[in-house]
Amino acid sequence: MSLWLVRGGNVLSGTVTVQGSKNAALPILAATLLVEEPVELTNCPMIRDTENMVKILRSLGCTVKREGDALIVDSRTASDFVLPTALSGELRSSIFLLGSVLSRFQAADAPYPGGCEIGNRPIDLHLLGLKALNAEVEERGGHIRCTGGNLRGAVVDLGYPSVGATENVMLAACRAKGTTTIRNAACEPEIVDLQNFLCACGFRVKGAGTPAIVIDGVKKGHGVSYRVMPDRIVTGTYLLAGAITGGDVTVTGTQPETVDPLLNKLTECGCLVTMRDDSVRVKAPKRVRTVGFTETRPYPGFPTDLQPQLFSLLSVADGTSVVTENVFENRFRHAQELKKMGAINRILDRTAIITGVERLHGASVTAHDLRGGAALVLAGLSAEGETRILYAERIERGYERMDSVIGSLGGSITRKEESIGKEDERRRTGELPV
Repeated sequence: MSLWLVRGGNVLSGTVTVQGSKNAALPILAATLLVEEPVELTNCPMIRDTENMVKILRSLGCTVKREGDALIVDSRTASDFVLPTALSGELRSSIFLLGSVLSRFQAADAPYPGGCEIGNRPIDLHLLGLKALNAEVEERGGHIRCTGGNLRGAVVDLGYPSVGATENVMLAACRAKGTTTIRNAACEPEIVDLQNFLCACGFRVKGAGTPAIVIDGVKKGHGVSYRVMPDRIVTGTYLLAGAITGGDVTVTGTQPETVDPLLNKLTECGCLVTMRDDSVRVKAPKRVRTVGFTETRPYPGFPTDLQPQLFSLLSVADGTSVVTENVFENRFRHAQELKKMGAINRILDRTAIITGVERLHGASVTAHDLRGGAALVLAGLSAEGETRILYAERIERGYERMDSVIGSLGGSITRKEESIGKEDERRRTGELPV
C-alpha cells in the first residue's frame, strides 16, 4: 500500500508542463494492434495505467520499449487473442482491446475489465456495437468471447454517448469491410485524438468531435510517429490545486479549449483566468466564493473526472454549492473522506450539497479511486496540518510524478510504502467500512 503524507498551508505558485493524456494514450495503444508495423507514441505518460496496458500488449506478443516520453510498439509479433485475466482486472481500459484484437485476429477473449469502483459501467454498448459489425459475442464465466471472421460496416446507434463504446467500435470498424457510421457518438477530445492517430496510420475516419463518426474500412494501416494530446484532466487538477490554496498556477503544454467548462467555474469562483495558445494561468483569491450549481455531463459539459477535485475546492468556498453527478452513480465516495477533514456536505442520491468551511484540517483518509484520490491531495494541500492518504497508488494510475509536480509549485507530498494489515485489507475489499 502506498501512503502519501500531504503537508498543508503552502500557497502554490509557479509553472508546470502537463503530461500526455491517459484517456487518449490508452485507446491509441490498443489501436497499435491494427498496425502491423512499428509505431512510436511520444508524450505518452509514465503512469500505472499505461504500464498495465503495455504489459497486456506484451502478453499478446507485441514488442514494446520506452525511450524517454515515447513508447515504441511493434505488433508484428502479436499472436494471441486472449487477454490476461490478472492485468485486465486492474485496468478498465483493457476493454478497448476487444475491438482491436477482434479486428486483428478475427477472435477475442477478454475478462470483464477492472479499474476504479465509481459505479456501474456496463459494457453492453461495446458489445452492441461489435454485434452490429457482424461479430458473434458470447458472455460466459466472467469472460467475453468474440468471433468475427467477416466484420462488415454497419450503422451503430449508441443509446448513450459512451466514450469507451465509441472508441471500441471505431477500432473494430477500421479494417471491417464497408462503411460504419456511429450515431450518438461521444464527442470528447480524446475521441478526436484517436481519430487523428488512426488517420495518420492510413485508416479512413472522419467526424470525431461530432455525434456522427464515419469509418471506411481498409485492409491495413502503416507505422507512424504520433504525439499524444495533453491531459485535460491533469491540467484541471493542477489549476484547482492553485485555486484551493489561494495561489497562482500556470499550466503549459496544454489545450485550453478542452478545459473551458472548468475555467468558467473558476472564473465564477472569483479567480483570474488567463489563456494563451497552449497555456492557462489561474490566479486565485485567498478564499474562493461558491459557484452555485454544477452538474457533470458528457463533453462539452463539465467532466465527471474533475467533479471530485472541484468538490474539494467548493468544500472551502464561501457559501453553499450544489453538485449533481450524472455520469457515475457512485462518484461521491470522496465526500465521506472529506468530512473526516472537517468538510460539511450532504449527499442526496446523485446530488451533493456542500457548505464551505474556512479551513479543513489534516486527517487519515483513503483514496477509493483515481480522481477521488486527487481530490484528497488538493484538500490536504489547503488543510491545516498533515493529511495521510492511504492507497495512494490509485492516484498514480493517472498522474505522473504528482508529488514532484506539486513540490515544484511549493507544496509538500511525501511518499511511503506500508504493508497492509488484515484490518486494512478487509476495508480495501469492502468487508469493513472505511
